[in-house]
Amino acid sequence: MQRTSNINRNTKETKVDITLDLDGSGKNSISTQIPFLDHMISLFSVHGFFDISIDAEGDIDVDFHHTVEDVGIVLGNCIDKALGNRNGIRRYGHAVTPMDEALTSVSIDLSKRPFLVFNVPEIKDVSTGFNVYLAKEFLRAFAYNGKMNLHINVQYGENEHHIIESIFKSLGKALDHAVSFDKRIKVVLSSKGIL
Repeated sequence: MQRTSNINRNTKETKVDITLDLDGSGKNSISTQIPFLDHMISLFSVHGFFDISIDAEGDIDVDFHHTVEDVGIVLGNCIDKALGNRNGIRRYGHAVTPMDEALTSVSIDLSKRPFLVFNVPEIKDVSTGFNVYLAKEFLRAFAYNGKMNLHINVQYGENEHHIIESIFKSLGKALDHAVSFDKRIKVVLSSKGIL
């Protein structure tokens, strides 16, 4: 069973084309016109062993928000589509990842009940480029369109780059565990029999 998807989304603000393979090896080709976002999604791909191709264009001359949010929307949609009926998957995933002085835990439930909890320490010097607030916008769009309950808790950290990097690495590791199969699970892991 191939767990792949390809979704193209065109609006007046952005054009986003994403191909995803949940059972890959971490190969990626990512171009969003926002180099730091490219780097973060690459980390998510490598640490989650997801093969991802992204080609995105947007009105970044206005700001990064539209492109960041729309890439999150389409990548979330790709995950939801690739998961299909979600039969046999572990459903839950958790990872704790350090990046220098920052430490982040990410917990995921692929419940089809989308929600985002995003707890980060106060950052004194927020960058004017891709910053922690844009990361939150990306993750909200990603969680809601991927139909997942996503809890991100940065336990501590000072450097904004390190905090965001630890988030994306943990996200990849936690999602990799959640989408993996468990031979004991025949349909969906739910006492209700349905997600």
